Amino acid sequence: MKTPNKPSIDLVEKEQALQPKAVPDAAQADAGNGDARNADADRTRKPLPNVQSGADAEGAAPIAPPYLQNRELSWLAFNERVLDQGADETVPLLERLNFISIFWSNLQEFFMVRVGSLTDLALVKKHIVDSKSGLTPAEQLAAIYERCHELYPIQERTFEEVRRLLREHGVSHLRPKDLNDEQRSFLTRHVHQNVMPFLSPQIINARHPFPHLENGALYVVVRLDEDRDAAKKKAAKAKGADKSERAEKADKAKNLGAEGVTLGLVPMPRQCERVIELPGEGMQFILLEHAIEMVAAEIFSMYAVKHTNVVCVTRNADLDATEGSDEADEDYREHMKRILKKRSRLAPVRLECERPLSSTLEKLLLKRLGLKAHQVYATPVPLDMSYTWGLGARLPEKLRAALTNPPFSPQWPACLDRNRRIIDQVAEREVLLSYPYESMDAFVQLLREAANDPTVISIKITLYRLASQSHLAEALIAAAENGKEVTALFELRARFDESNNIEWSQRFEQAGCKVIYGFRDFKVHSKICCITRQTDSGLQHITQLGTGNYNEKTAKLYTDLSFITADETIGRDATEFFRNMGLENTSDNYGILWVAPLQIKPMILANIDAQIERARAGRPCGLFFKTNSVTDKDVIEKIVEASQAGVPVTMFVRGISCIVPGIEGFTDNVRVVSIVGRLLEHSRIYGFGPREDMKAYLSSADLMTRNMDKRIEIAWPILDADLREQILGYLDVCMSDTAKLRELLSDRSYTPLGAFARRGNEGETELFDSQDFLIKRAQQRRLEAAEREASRDVARRRAEQLMATNEMTEREANGKDVRLSDARASAHEAEVIAAAANTAAELAVQAAARAAEQAAQAAKTAEGQTGSNGDEKVALEADIIEVPVAESNAPHAVEAQLSRVTAASEPDARKPSLLVRILSKFVR
Repeated sequence: MKTPNKPSIDLVEKEQALQPKAVPDAAQADAGNGDARNADADRTRKPLPNVQSGADAEGAAPIAPPYLQNRELSWLAFNERVLDQGADETVPLLERLNFISIFWSNLQEFFMVRVGSLTDLALVKKHIVDSKSGLTPAEQLAAIYERCHELYPIQERTFEEVRRLLREHGVSHLRPKDLNDEQRSFLTRHVHQNVMPFLSPQIINARHPFPHLENGALYVVVRLDEDRDAAKKKAAKAKGADKSERAEKADKAKNLGAEGVTLGLVPMPRQCERVIELPGEGMQFILLEHAIEMVAAEIFSMYAVKHTNVVCVTRNADLDATEGSDEADEDYREHMKRILKKRSRLAPVRLECERPLSSTLEKLLLKRLGLKAHQVYATPVPLDMSYTWGLGARLPEKLRAALTNPPFSPQWPACLDRNRRIIDQVAEREVLLSYPYESMDAFVQLLREAANDPTVISIKITLYRLASQSHLAEALIAAAENGKEVTALFELRARFDESNNIEWSQRFEQAGCKVIYGFRDFKVHSKICCITRQTDSGLQHITQLGTGNYNEKTAKLYTDLSFITADETIGRDATEFFRNMGLENTSDNYGILWVAPLQIKPMILANIDAQIERARAGRPCGLFFKTNSVTDKDVIEKIVEASQAGVPVTMFVRGISCIVPGIEGFTDNVRVVSIVGRLLEHSRIYGFGPREDMKAYLSSADLMTRNMDKRIEIAWPILDADLREQILGYLDVCMSDTAKLRELLSDRSYTPLGAFARRGNEGETELFDSQDFLIKRAQQRRLEAAEREASRDVARRRAEQLMATNEMTEREANGKDVRLSDARASAHEAEVIAAAANTAAELAVQAAARAAEQAAQAAKTAEGQTGSNGDEKVALEADIIEVPVAESNAPHAVEAQLSRVTAASEPDARKPSLLVRILSKFVR
């Protein structure tokens, strides 16, 4: 069961039922096989054992191949590796406590789903046998319960060690026997004021039947004494009254107590905080259930309390979502709501208690719950470990930093410029984002841009798991509200996220989105988004494909890869995919994508065959698979065949591995490794060929039958050389891990932590943690990108300043040129004016000379004549003033010259300057 508001290692997603493997048709089984393969295989490998899905006609038990192991036991081995992180001294103490909590939540979900499914199968009359281990459902259940009885003591030792070390650091988890008087007094007041008002205790007798115990809920169970005299004495002693008061109160208790009561129950109130901080040095606390146990005698004061315990019931949660879904008049969403209500009331599969139950109480509880003794687990470890995730927030910052991992936030992808539109960048080149080292914010920003881009026509996306608070979902809703065509395919059967998906689907519909659901017989587990734009050159499809969910919360914890491309072929396949989803059509009509259930497994088998042929031809070959789990028998046997042909096979499997490596004659060339660390390895990568020539595919599908045969999944190639090298480089880092990487051995055990560690020059152990390295590298790359961005900004600002300076200089230069031109024009104008003045002066001198000559001549004439003085005087004056006719045009020529100079020096035909006008008038 997943606990709200806490991260969890989402181990493996459960199969709906364990059934015999269906035999593929001949075309699928032989896809890509060479004609000579079987003959060569007979000479190079041992024959594969014939494993049947049940006893043969003579009742012989099926034989389990030595290279296969049971998936349930392999999963329990994985969860033990999670618990090993709680014991790893290189992990900070609070993180170790969180790993113990992850172990608890994983095991809770395992019992709810896998054990629940096997319990149902064990009730089926048909004889069903696991094809990989030869075990029946009942035999698998027996093996599971036995293995868990081995794991509980390991969990207890690990928890107590971490609890002791935390106490040394000032973080004390106390139990009732550890409290001092001050803490007891404080706790009593706290319980009376903050807990008692919310308690709902109940008794069990003929009038009060045994209640329904909720799945995963904690209960304080109180064993009550039927002896009334003992009850009287205890009540009297508790009150400390005199004899008369004791008798009176005992009679009162007798009147209040019910008949035949032997058991009381107190459910944990949801309104109360689980962790109760106590006074004292450092951070000291007690859990709510233990505080309630301390006041049980007061709660059941009319009875004698013999002892108390804390219990928790785990119920089957494996539901058939298709049951009753054929009713045409029922909305599918309403159908899922009705199915979910059934989950809480399914049959119990496990009972946990903090202390061993008394024989009377155990007999009563087992009878009421329908369980057997081997399904009961007693452990002093708190039965609900979800409280650990909130402890860090209660600590002082300095202490919290010493007990937890250094904080890490996913970085903005270094390959994307924050100052440019994401749409424009992905239209130019393909992008591969690596979560959680790089942030999902870039993809969310892409959707936000699409929501407001007028060229975007539609957005289509598949949604399997969404965060309860999702910026991605809000961006899609905003797009619909902005008039875009938004299609969202919701898979309402995503286990334990059904209610969240139902709520989001309702919000999407209200916003105007087109909401469709997964197929009736196939879950849609693929992660694909297609943005369609209308550009000048036609329709453009921007496609995003991912190995993990569109969940901002898990994107900070799970390692996944997100591929974004504007490739036309992938875009056409994406539009075809959504068309098929709307028609509920399982098609294989795709150009480049592999889409399950029709394509992924056949294509994997065909590519393995190609490597087998290369090995037989003596050419370089190889296979690599990174997956969460490998359970599919067809794929496993093809890998065995490749190993027998000499193909080196490396498998990076975080969880279940039904293939056992190192089995002579079968899996000699197979290596299986696992990493369990701070982050959950979740990406799926298929590699065909040697490293230098490897064809790399990313996928949403694990190598599990349920993924390849029962789900809609997508795998796609990485054709860009740089992106392919990015993936291979990431895998190189992972495979170089010496701190967390562990290898599966032929005896089905794993190498211990640090088995591949190197020794330094002085003999010290040198551990390389790949996840820590990738976190730091992402931070470094983001820092380098920020520095480059800052350098570009500085260069941009300098360029802008230089351009501004140049413009100013040019303007100033233009101004100087204008002033210089004006000055030159003025000088030229002055020269013309001076020349005109000189010419006028010369003409005036010449005119004066002629006038003088005329005056002299007139004087001589006057001397010879008399009687005509007045008329001559007038004639003389007139002769002096008149300009000779031949010279009268000279001043006008000067004015014309001045006009031409002015027009030439002032292209905009400005008025003549004042000086020019004055001189012209003077000349006139």
